[in-house]
Amino acid sequence: MEGNRQTLNCTIVAVDTSNNFSYRVCSVCEKPLSDSTTSCRFCDYGALNRGSSGSKRLFRVLISIATDTKVFIVICFDRAARVLFGCSADEFFDFAKLHPFAAATTGVLLEGEMFRMTLSKPMNGNAQHLRVVSVIPLNSGFRPAIQSLRELYGERFGS
Repeated sequence: MEGNRQTLNCTIVAVDTSNNFSYRVCSVCEKPLSDSTTSCRFCDYGALNRGSSGSKRLFRVLISIATDTKVFIVICFDRAARVLFGCSADEFFDFAKLHPFAAATTGVLLEGEMFRMTLSKPMNGNAQHLRVVSVIPLNSGFRPAIQSLRELYGERFGS
């Protein structure tokens, strides 16, 4: 690994569909919010700011990848996951509410796809998995998951 980053060609072996693909954050400062919190306590501190921050979802996806020498789990956050999914985490969440098997189907759609991924060591000492910094499809016919899901479920312009 050069410094903190490593670029490699790999195949997606599996996508963890047992957990949520996303988590909620403040739309202003992007600090994580609990599922029961409706606004950010850091951005809604004063009477003038009350209710000014909303929330949005960001991707956090565990993926098993295989190189020519090993198989391991990486974590794919929002910027890199958008390449795989082809949409925002909010859009995928809304789509999955209407189509309960969308998450599992996404795992099946991405299995076997080949990518060039740049991985980095986590900055947090408690983190377990390498982080995906960038994703480049190696198949010129690659379609992000949301495109295939919309076709499968008969939707043209999203949910």
